[in-house]
Amino acid sequence: MAYDAVKMKDWQISEAAEKNMPTPDEWQEKLGLQKDEIIPYGRLCRLDFLKIIERLKKKPDGKYIEVTAITPTPLGEGKSTTSCGLMEGLGKRGKNVGGVLRQPSGGPTMNIKGTAAGGGNALLIPMTEFSMGLTGDINDIMNAHNLAMVSLTARMQHERNYDDTELAKRNLRRLDVDPTRVEMGWILDFCAQSLRNIIIGIGGRMDGFLMQSKFGIAVSSELMAMLSIVRDLADLRERMDKITVAFDKKGNPVTTGDLEVGGAMTAWMRNTINPTLMCTAEYQPCMVHAGPFANIAVGQSSIIADRIGLKMFDYNVTESGFAADIGFEKFWNVKCRLSGLIPHVSVLTTTIRALKMHGGGPKVVAGLPLPDAYTKEDLKTLEKGLPNMIHHINTIRAAGINPVVCINSFHTDTKDEIAMVRKAAEAAGARCAVSTHWADGGDGALELADAVMDACNEKNEFKFLYPLEMKLRERVDKIAKVVYGADNVSWTPDAEAKAKMLENDPQYSDYMTMMVKTHLSLTHDPTLKGVPKGWTLPVRDVLIYSGAKFLCPCAGTISLMPGTSSDPAFRRVDVDVKTGKVMGLF
Repeated sequence: MAYDAVKMKDWQISEAAEKNMPTPDEWQEKLGLQKDEIIPYGRLCRLDFLKIIERLKKKPDGKYIEVTAITPTPLGEGKSTTSCGLMEGLGKRGKNVGGVLRQPSGGPTMNIKGTAAGGGNALLIPMTEFSMGLTGDINDIMNAHNLAMVSLTARMQHERNYDDTELAKRNLRRLDVDPTRVEMGWILDFCAQSLRNIIIGIGGRMDGFLMQSKFGIAVSSELMAMLSIVRDLADLRERMDKITVAFDKKGNPVTTGDLEVGGAMTAWMRNTINPTLMCTAEYQPCMVHAGPFANIAVGQSSIIADRIGLKMFDYNVTESGFAADIGFEKFWNVKCRLSGLIPHVSVLTTTIRALKMHGGGPKVVAGLPLPDAYTKEDLKTLEKGLPNMIHHINTIRAAGINPVVCINSFHTDTKDEIAMVRKAAEAAGARCAVSTHWADGGDGALELADAVMDACNEKNEFKFLYPLEMKLRERVDKIAKVVYGADNVSWTPDAEAKAKMLENDPQYSDYMTMMVKTHLSLTHDPTLKGVPKGWTLPVRDVLIYSGAKFLCPCAGTISLMPGTSSDPAFRRVDVDVKTGKVMGLF
């Protein structure tokens, strides 16, 4: 049944739907799993990845469906909602369907954006557990990441306090870390701008090493990026020793392997390779696994979860972070390359409000009411914004993947506005479906489900944008021109020198190219909407993540620690003291 999404809050819908949510034992029977493949966590359960993938390794994969979006407003355009709605629509059609979504960070959940559980009747449940820690993956990542920093800072203190003879007695060798070149920082899963730049080690000689340090939000950790791309526990363990924590005074990297902490870090993360099983409000199974940044990391749900989802389900829905220029591009050229999995279709989540913004509509600010211009018919502004959608359709088609435009419909959208978007999408070579999954659940997503099934049955001509043999600067040039629509790429002298060094060093030849830029524009400038013309992408630096094996060319400044707003969501979150239930999440 569909709940009244206009009158009910998301947490209330979740609470109502949870009354009939399958138990771990019922999931085992429903999904045809063995008893030891389910790991109960109260009302939730994890799936034992290693056991399931081994048992099902010879089973053919199901259909692989990716969900992305046009360039969003700061409010987001509903990729998670569309993912849940599509699962529900396919479920209404009697299909064996499941999916994979990313785990939300406590930062946005307690800040402006709120949780990433979808919304209305296209919701992931139980919403409270999803929004507040789930089965502990982010906590395990924080412990593992911060253990590396504990190891480094303790080592720096001991090397300052003891000579080489004393270090040898303690079975340590001198690493001679340069305190001005510590690459790693600490992490916390909240938006805490006051921790972006800090001084640590204040006090006496036994109180650590006095130096500048920093905090990032937990999901920006390289460990989170690694969890999203590894194929199994052995892959995670191998990468864990290769993380560059700092550089020594000769310029050589100091790694987690040098600090002999990689094994302990893996021990903290051993359970994180098993996805958590949840479901939509209509009880389609959905795994939650990994939640990496989309603008500095891969921004995808995990390869591990997709691998078992494709074995368990005839249709597996997976979500990419942000718009197609960032999320889909990384899905296409990084995730698919690492996983070896080929998608059948990509769903481009589109809203009429976002297209109006790209057509010159008033500024949209998260946390403030939506301007009236977005709730009234305005065909002229909408028409001017259509090129942004068409640009993203062309990006998906450049990958050889079948695109389906999903108009994530709001009750304020008019028939003429919907008709205009549909006509433009189909003229650009995409299927188009209107979906009211937020209001109506699976019944509102039947047209979308049918369009996706049709697209899945068509052959595609999947191809990568560039070969791995292509040099870093050539890759960036290709991405900038084909995916972003730039005319050229400019490099600062330092960034170009670094790129040349990386191109000439064989150890970086198999590193993935992970572009870093704003998600609010096709360009590096978040204020430029639509499809800007005649611009150059500026690259100011290339970050190196040696555990994840990412080279990250940076266009613009990206903070790894967001700030808390003046009106954060935590002001509305509370607990019913009689029942212990959390209220106010959205």
